[in-house]
Amino acid sequence: MVKNWYKRTPSHFRFTAKFPKIITHDKRLNNFDEDQLGYFFESISELREKLLALLIQLPPSIQIVEGLDALRNIIPYLDNRFRYAVEVRHRSWFQDLAYNFLSNNNMCLVWSQLADLHTPPIVTSDFAYVRLIGDRSIQEKDFGHIQIDRIKEMKKIARNFKSGIDRGNMKPVRFAIAAANNHYADFGPGTVNIFRQLLGLEEVKWGGEYVMTDDLAGKEDDNHDTSLIKTKQTNLSDFL
Repeated sequence: MVKNWYKRTPSHFRFTAKFPKIITHDKRLNNFDEDQLGYFFESISELREKLLALLIQLPPSIQIVEGLDALRNIIPYLDNRFRYAVEVRHRSWFQDLAYNFLSNNNMCLVWSQLADLHTPPIVTSDFAYVRLIGDRSIQEKDFGHIQIDRIKEMKKIARNFKSGIDRGNMKPVRFAIAAANNHYADFGPGTVNIFRQLLGLEEVKWGGEYVMTDDLAGKEDDNHDTSLIKTKQTNLSDFL
């Protein structure tokens, strides 16, 4: 399967991949099967240069004390061929103890944008990673048109994104990743294009999209009304 991902995507295509749920959620990074972890590394390595980072997503119930102990436990088993990002989902992590630990281990603190939790825009590694996730209030049957206006929030994220990359905070930043869930505003690809415009990047073209009107692209005024242009998304092959 992973070999097929590599073959079917163009040379400039890039991936991130989550750690298996059984290791992060079921085992909580403790008492995991070393062979299972090794098999994950062996399999995902088939992506080679197309793989930007591996995401260690922690469940919301893991607070900083348990979480740092768990990360210390798993770090010796991590494959140094890969970069790692850590997504925390409890506010106890938002302090220097966590930022310094991640920085010392060159692990990226993911800037998660959830329904009721927004990670502070702290850079702890040589790359930055923002995940525009939202919540599960939108049902999958309703995907396909913008239902939640995230423009004001995304403008703030874009400013922090650019500022973090420019300053490098703790370390110089070599590259950055932005990912969007359909639940964030109800159309992940359109969300990505809006964010790209806010960063001054070209839109990604495919069979359908949601984009901001040209006069607002890159504007920094959070109070400015924003218009969206809607077209029809076709299928996954349009993105490849």
